[in-house]
Amino acid sequence: MKGSKNIDIPDTGGVRAIAMYLPQYHPIPENDAWWGKGFTEWTNVRKGTPRFQGHYQPHVPGELGYYDLRTPDARIEQAELAKRSGIFGFCYYHYWFNGRRLLERPLNEVIASKEPRFPFCVCWANENWTRRWDGRDRDVLMAQQYSDDDSLAFILDLLPAFRDERYIRVNGRPLLIIYRTSLLPDPKKTAEIWRETMIKAGVGEIYLVRVENFMHGSEPDPAEIGFDAAMEFAPYWESTGRKITNLARAGLPDIPLPDDLSVYDYERCMLEMMSRFQPAYTLFRGVFPAWDNTARRSTKSTLFVNSSPENFAFWLSRTVRQTCERYTGDERLVFINAWNEWGEGCHLEPDEKYGRQYLDAVGMVLRQNEDHARLMEMRRSLHGMCTLSVGQWYEDMLDIYRDGRRLTKRDLRLLNAFNTLEDVASGDEEVVNRREQELLREKDEFINTLLNSSSWKVTKPMRKVMDTLRKLPGRNQ
Repeated sequence: MKGSKNIDIPDTGGVRAIAMYLPQYHPIPENDAWWGKGFTEWTNVRKGTPRFQGHYQPHVPGELGYYDLRTPDARIEQAELAKRSGIFGFCYYHYWFNGRRLLERPLNEVIASKEPRFPFCVCWANENWTRRWDGRDRDVLMAQQYSDDDSLAFILDLLPAFRDERYIRVNGRPLLIIYRTSLLPDPKKTAEIWRETMIKAGVGEIYLVRVENFMHGSEPDPAEIGFDAAMEFAPYWESTGRKITNLARAGLPDIPLPDDLSVYDYERCMLEMMSRFQPAYTLFRGVFPAWDNTARRSTKSTLFVNSSPENFAFWLSRTVRQTCERYTGDERLVFINAWNEWGEGCHLEPDEKYGRQYLDAVGMVLRQNEDHARLMEMRRSLHGMCTLSVGQWYEDMLDIYRDGRRLTKRDLRLLNAFNTLEDVASGDEEVVNRREQELLREKDEFINTLLNSSSWKVTKPMRKVMDTLRKLPGRNQ
């Protein structure tokens, strides 16, 4: 046993990066019955096979190996690795079905043992448990049913977690995330039950966040359903762009893709999500390193090409900067999907292909953000000292170079990196313009396809008649 270790929270310029955490890495009786004796997420991961040339499958874990979350050492090693990369805490998926919990052992033991000393919160994955891993109504293994009594039992069961000193809070209020508020019959009433129960129990107010991904069209203000904020879950499926049928569409080698795969361009999704409209309500931004659920679904899977540590770092950097510009204090939260979704090819944990590169990207971005905040503060403090006096300029420069010191190559690279960061910050308009140009091009492509289609040509006489009728006197123009 390694024993407990005090894990200091990294200083990242006030931004708290929280990684989503899947606990399905230990056997449970339900999975034994549904999938076979000894089933865990690793069972699927090991079965991953490439579907086309260059397809990265299977994902093989790196230094942490095929761990078992019943082992305290495994949980401690995860926390230590996350802390070193600047991750603030884990958000455990919480599986509650009318008083019955699944995959609860890791979180229960984290709370009972007080180890690891690492912040955490929970997200209620309130979907049906299905054979296809999609939360829908087909092949349901464990169904969700809602009632006021169940809402009360749910929040009472979480009180030990909320009382834990490691539990993540926003302005002193425990953070609770709900995956699908649209499935709650009356989310506003449910929120009221939770708030009243928390206050009566002496825990105090709760900070409720709804996940933003599954709704179509405009998203409702969280306040309309009694919630405090929303969380952007990545990938946001409304921002994936067009499905790719040939890798050449994503700037890759000319390789046709199997018809049963849904393949998208990571760079396209990244730009779409970066240029999403910022709502008036509080929305915590989200990013993801990669996505490929082929291991879970050997056919009809969904994956992104062009994902890389570099693209991920760029996206995270902009998301962190936007968060700092928009929010202050405890509301400077960024969510990363995910720490260990190996079955969906979506993990920060090291693998054999990339090692720690994704974790290094997180650490680099958060440290740069911290340094950037300090640089801006220094610039503001120096602003009042600056004068147009040639004599003052001479004294300052003389003092800097008095010992014969010159800027090193590293100094110059650091200055250039900060200047580049400023250029990127001012270049968001370019990203939006690029997206608008892409939409216009897609519109033109659609119109050309429509005009050349047989159905358009066949209906031409009827459309001509309709146009004539619309122009008759008395018709609305």
